[in-house]
Amino acid sequence: MQLKKLLTVLGTVGIVASLAACSSMNTTKKTFVPVTTSPQYLTDSTPRLGIIAAFGQEADLLLASMTDKKDYLIRGKKFTTGQLENKAVVITLSGISMTNAAMTTQLLSDHFQVKGLVFSGIAGSLNPNYHVGDVVIAKGWMAPNEIYFANTTDLPSACGSAGDVSCLGLALDQSIPPYQQQFFRQTNVINAANYQNVALTTKIGDQNIPVAYGEMKSSFAVDANMWNIANTIHSNIPLEAICSDKNNCYQPKIVMGQRGISSGSFLANAKYRDYLHTTMQGDYVDMETAAVAQVAYANDIPFIAFRSLSDLAGADHDPNVAAFFGSGVAQRNAAKLTIGFVKEWNIR
Repeated sequence: MQLKKLLTVLGTVGIVASLAACSSMNTTKKTFVPVTTSPQYLTDSTPRLGIIAAFGQEADLLLASMTDKKDYLIRGKKFTTGQLENKAVVITLSGISMTNAAMTTQLLSDHFQVKGLVFSGIAGSLNPNYHVGDVVIAKGWMAPNEIYFANTTDLPSACGSAGDVSCLGLALDQSIPPYQQQFFRQTNVINAANYQNVALTTKIGDQNIPVAYGEMKSSFAVDANMWNIANTIHSNIPLEAICSDKNNCYQPKIVMGQRGISSGSFLANAKYRDYLHTTMQGDYVDMETAAVAQVAYANDIPFIAFRSLSDLAGADHDPNVAAFFGSGVAQRNAAKLTIGFVKEWNIR
């Protein structure tokens, strides 16, 4: 036990010593040589709207409505260019998980001139006021898997004072109450607009030493223009009804929501669902969109997401969910909204 404590102390001392050794360099404003030439897209330079679907059936519905289709196989993933509602688009599948979604979005950005990005798929509801089949459009996205997981519920003080974890290159978002010992933290994001900004410093002696550049962010807002288009058209998109039998049908709605939540975890816990809804004001949860939103922000691509609700996240297993998936209603409704949005969206 004494050896373990000694190693912990030595490790902390090593981090601080390394930062102190770099203090004279880090306190001087960094000089960068930015690339000023126009981006060279690896595959196709036509300005397009990028559409990422979560499941193949939804993508198939969109692909069936396209003309002038051309397929590209990049790193084993298929990207299809063409015209949808007389607009130039490129469509691909994200794959399930935050990492797959992030990689797909970056590939899309590197290989095609994406002037806007729509992500569409299904999600679990966090808001008990919403119904299975409703399509929700959130104003912004967060990823609560970005956390500081502590031993106790006390505010972490890894770097001296309560709430200070800056010497680890991290920053807590104390505006969001923790879930048990899990403290929500901000994400470091660098893009062309913020790369010279000092995002985070840590105190060593009497100096504030930079430990991160860019920004420390908690959430990623969807594009205001895209949001306004969706808000204008959403009441005019005729969604398909969900029927358990011919006498028992529900007419889904398109809802302009507040916040989407994404995590690498599949949410099957009612208590955590309630925390995400009541504390983080989450409307629904999935395993991809916040990653797509972050990559879009890092690449300065306007972004929005449409998610059709498949079930109540964290609820007991409902056998009707499988039937709902199999019916294809969620995919068809999401595709209808996407096509309606494409009609009104213009490349800028």
